[in-house]
Amino acid sequence: MVSRVWSLMRFLIKGSVAGGAVYLVYDQELLGPSDKSEAALRKAEEVVPPAVYQFSQYVSQQTGLQIPQLPAPPKINFPIRESWNSGIIKVMSALSAAPSKAREYSREGWEYLKERTK
Repeated sequence: MVSRVWSLMRFLIKGSVAGGAVYLVYDQELLGPSDKSEAALRKAEEVVPPAVYQFSQYVSQQTGLQIPQLPAPPKINFPIRESWNSGIIKVMSALSAAPSKAREYSREGWEYLKERTK
């Protein structure tokens, strides 16, 4: 009985985290235009380090443990729009070339097998 309750709780927790992540992505419109994604990234760069610092201070006060200071996060200085577009272009070109490459590789494999069986 306890194992079923525990597995149900784990499932509900994992589902809540996944649902919350999907809602956050939808609410912040991160899958929309890239300028909104860049704005969200800038906002996260401003908000996350102080929040982590405050959380570590809270944990050290509650537990008495000394938590070392985390290094500063690296600065990201590249336009997301260009890298996203180049990634999409590469993926789509690979997908469009896949049938002809598969035919070419299967032909080479067939020739290799015919050569080996002689």
